[in-house]
Amino acid sequence: MSAVNGKDNSEPVIPPSALIRRVSSRSVRNSISEEKENGVESSTNKSFVAKYKKTPEALKNFHLNDESELEVPGTPMTPRTSTTPGHENCTFHHDLELDHRPPTREALLPDMANSYRLLLTGLGEDPERQGLLKTPERAAKAMLFFTKGYDQSLEEVLNNAIFDEDTDEMVVVKDIEMFSMCEHHLVPFYGKVSIGYLPQGKILGLSKLARIVEIFSRRLQVQERLTKQIAIAVTQAVRPAGVAVVIEGVHMCMVMRGVQKINSKTVTSTMLGVFRDDPKTREEFLNLVHSK
Repeated sequence: MSAVNGKDNSEPVIPPSALIRRVSSRSVRNSISEEKENGVESSTNKSFVAKYKKTPEALKNFHLNDESELEVPGTPMTPRTSTTPGHENCTFHHDLELDHRPPTREALLPDMANSYRLLLTGLGEDPERQGLLKTPERAAKAMLFFTKGYDQSLEEVLNNAIFDEDTDEMVVVKDIEMFSMCEHHLVPFYGKVSIGYLPQGKILGLSKLARIVEIFSRRLQVQERLTKQIAIAVTQAVRPAGVAVVIEGVHMCMVMRGVQKINSKTVTSTMLGVFRDDPKTREEFLNLVHSK
């Protein structure tokens, strides 16, 4: 991963409920033991570790045909980052200050505020009454904050926090809080994300997994696509032997309108590499995610 021009010396605060575990990949070792017991040592039947150490075959193992498929369609490419001219010292991309407005987005606020003002009028409200005088501007700023992921890229968020480490043990970060906006109704959905991966000589700074979640959740989304985008972003970052992502979300479009099922939850998952091909590895990850 290339170095980033923007400096980011601060690390995000991972919520206390995000339980971070580096655990032994028992399923991989069990597979190796079974092969030895059965006398299988040929080149066509190697252990999972040996199999997924073949980096030239990494994309095939992830069921991807070429590098271009690592870009998940559905949300626009990042239009503005800290490396865009005029944003070199822009703190918006790093410390996420609520009131900060990047120069290239500031011009959007008047039109967005006018749209909210028109919306209030359409609802039968009076935008000129005291309680609503500044509501259009506040709503416009809030929407820009809710969708700040459009102004962040994987490269600048990782900030070169990729380290060489000779380990093939499973890394799991669970219960990362997630907030996003449903692209169908423009209402929130929220929940928790759990990520696991099996390194192949490179590991990712643990806090960066939380930042990856933030990039893609802070866009107009559907949960199914969000799950896949997070998994592919981890794949791009460290090329592991496998990646697993599980999201459990509550959608206000189901709670507040329509069927109004207040206790319903949506669970989505993406399994790549070893997690898709080996049931034991997948089971180990799911057991860790669901353990208290």
